[in-house]
Amino acid sequence: MKGYFLTCLWLTGLIVQAQTPPAAKQIQQHTQSWYSINSTFRFSDHWGAVADFHNLNDGLFDQYFYFLRFGGVYWIGGKHPVIAGAARLWKAPPEGLQTWAIENRIYQQWSTATHPGKWSILQRIRTEQRWRDQVVNDQVTGNQFSFRVRYLASFEFSAFKNPRLPAFVVSDELLVQFGPSIVYNTFDQNRFFVGIRVTVNDRLNFDTGYMNVLQQKSTGYDYDLGHVFRLFFYYHLDASRSHREKRFLENTE
Repeated sequence: MKGYFLTCLWLTGLIVQAQTPPAAKQIQQHTQSWYSINSTFRFSDHWGAVADFHNLNDGLFDQYFYFLRFGGVYWIGGKHPVIAGAARLWKAPPEGLQTWAIENRIYQQWSTATHPGKWSILQRIRTEQRWRDQVVNDQVTGNQFSFRVRYLASFEFSAFKNPRLPAFVVSDELLVQFGPSIVYNTFDQNRFFVGIRVTVNDRLNFDTGYMNVLQQKSTGYDYDLGHVFRLFFYYHLDASRSHREKRFLENTE
């Protein structure tokens, strides 16, 4: 785990150094709050759907963006989910302006999870094709296309035998982007999270904690640094045959 974080920091440093023009780095810090509900519906051993909704605020109540994403899922071998879908983001205008910036996405995703001992390790790769409104003088003047690649590694440690007690979570996600409009900020963001995960029941759990979001702006030397309170809920409904058979055996033991 230590080696992974050192590698991420090294790669991030190389990307930033290569992309940043000769100007003094400027960092604007924010305090934000991020809430979401993430749902997975499994209809069979191989097929299902996902849907999630996100709300990010400046502080506690000032709107920053709303985000809606959905997709179809195919589980390879019944274990490894592959997802394809679409998403839309509504970004709030700066204070005093009225025009919301819309971003439409198509995305593809692959993930795998392992469970060595008391650890649960999730790795995820997501690719996104993004069309973002360009707003000038409070008017939409067109949109720009970019392609983004995201890699997430999440580590969960369960210190207690009781699954209802909190588990410790640490994760990091690196986002890089490409396209005609991407000149100085191939490095897009890095999102580091530390917190706890709580299992409410077989279908619902949540994690909460601190997220640090570093984003490089299009100038290459302007950065946003977000100190984010995060609360994410996860709902999972499994109607697959293998899950029904497992529950039947558990109830008859």
